[in-house]
Amino acid sequence: MRIGYIFYIFMILFVASALGTTLSCAQRQEYQFDGRTMGTTYQVKVLAKASAEIVSLKADVDRILDQINQSMSTFNPSSEISRFNALKDTQQKVYISGHFQQVLLNAQKTYNLTRGAWDGTINPLVELWGFGKSKAPHQVPSSEVINREMQKIGFDQIEIGETGYLRKKNPNVTLDLASIAKGYAVDQVALLLKQKLYRDFLVEIGGELYASGGRKDGKAWKVGINRPAKYAAPDEIYKILILQDQAMATSGDYRNFYIIGGHPYSHIIDPRNGHPISNGVVSVSVIADGCAFADGLATGIMVMGPEKGIALLDTLEQVEGLIVVRHKDGRLVNFMSNGAGEIFQ
Repeated sequence: MRIGYIFYIFMILFVASALGTTLSCAQRQEYQFDGRTMGTTYQVKVLAKASAEIVSLKADVDRILDQINQSMSTFNPSSEISRFNALKDTQQKVYISGHFQQVLLNAQKTYNLTRGAWDGTINPLVELWGFGKSKAPHQVPSSEVINREMQKIGFDQIEIGETGYLRKKNPNVTLDLASIAKGYAVDQVALLLKQKLYRDFLVEIGGELYASGGRKDGKAWKVGINRPAKYAAPDEIYKILILQDQAMATSGDYRNFYIIGGHPYSHIIDPRNGHPISNGVVSVSVIADGCAFADGLATGIMVMGPEKGIALLDTLEQVEGLIVVRHKDGRLVNFMSNGAGEIFQ
């Protein structure tokens, strides 16, 4: 009788728990809010019990995004990164915020893993080739000019102190962390939502995203990768993947390039030789636990190419990737890391 009683109680608790879960899910609705940050847009989808929560939540999200922007925006002359870039003193230690330090430590990791294929000091070359803020004319610079600008490149020419400071080893080195800061912002918004006990949400900033939990129907979030073609519509999907408690970042060169003398020049510059990439890679998508890491890694792998890129991905735990290469005849060929075939559909 006692065994039967325990079983009976267990069944009551199980049914009550299941009913409570159903009711709880039924009470929650999917809400969406968006805005602008870092020169692009952001969007958050979240399951919540009341729309009144969303107003306060959006204010908190905007606040943290503003903090990150104030730290790392090169468009803001008073930001931390702009003040560091203006500095010429190689002896001065510049103490920085926690946000800035975390991004730099992530950047250092990516720089080392890619052996310099990702480099946060590359902006002088980006400007030189006409892809920067100055909107310089599109032209192929001479070898002498490229070599001159290469003297300003090298993430290892910046000292990141354990006590939270930066110091230039080269007075002419500057930072532009655009290829990793958006991913970091995604991570910070996701962390904020988790701290506020939201478990089902999707955060997207400029195409980089993090998915937690699932949708209202209980299924995991589905996200799409745009077809890597110049004239592809924004809703033209190349691959679909299911994302749960993971981040994804995509880097591509199929929309930002120019052609001179019949030769295309990509906005993705190889910091190791000063020239736009010409390895045929048009898109790289990386899935990882954190979006900042996925963001920088996707850009680095664009530079590394498919063989070395896949080799690197296969050495990293909990990281998968898809590299798309366009052949000269226009065909798109996929290269996937060992576990990516189960993710990308």
